[in-house]
Order: sequence, then structure tokens, then C-alpha cells
Amino acid sequence: MSVLERKPGALRNGAPFVQWDLPSPVRKVRDHLLKQDKGDRAFVEILLAMKSHGSELLSVACELALEHKTLNAAVVLNHVNRLKESPPVRENPVPGHLRPQQEPQANCSRYEQLREVRYGQ
Repeated sequence: MSVLERKPGALRNGAPFVQWDLPSPVRKVRDHLLKQDKGDRAFVEILLAMKSHGSELLSVACELALEHKTLNAAVVLNHVNRLKESPPVRENPVPGHLRPQQEPQANCSRYEQLREVRYGQ
């Protein structure tokens, strides 16, 4: 993969990459991007996401990009980030001395009183 980072143009003509067996959605995105100026660099960014997150997640992200007809690296990577599992949220208990002694009551009439004094004149 480091070869692609240094020379993204190898995607177009490099022997290992010509017959590369990529999932169909990823291949469609690649074919679209390689028609664009600097598309090879954009596709290398996507491939680096595959290295980090796996081909299945990237394949789904590419499917979403194809479905929405927004084929660029930023959109695919955004889909990847949205699809990956977020770490579980750890609940931090509130110490007893910081808890309110009385739950606050909603009192909209106080707000109405302020509004009337200022704007009702």
C-alpha cells in the first residue's frame, strides 16, 4: 500500500493493480474516480480506509455513494466513518453532593412576565 501512497498513478498501469479483485461497488467507484483529474489520489485515500476498516465496510460505503450518485473520496470516507461502530459510551455517575436537592420546575409564566415588562410598555 505504501507504493500507492507515494505513486498513486501506479493504480492505472501497475501490474499488481490491473487485475485487482475488488468488490463490485469499490471497483465501480474506482472506475469513476480514475476518469477524473487526480482521481487516482482520491482512490488511494479510499484504499487506505480499506486497510484500516476492512473491505466489507468500504464496500457498503461505496454502495451508498453510488446510490446517492456522489462519487468522491470525501463522501465515501464520510460513509465509512458513519458506518463504523462507535465505542460504547461510558456513563459517569454524578456525585451525590452535586445532585440538586430539588428538581427544578418549569415555569413559563416567569418568562412571560419578563417579556411583558420589557416589550409590553
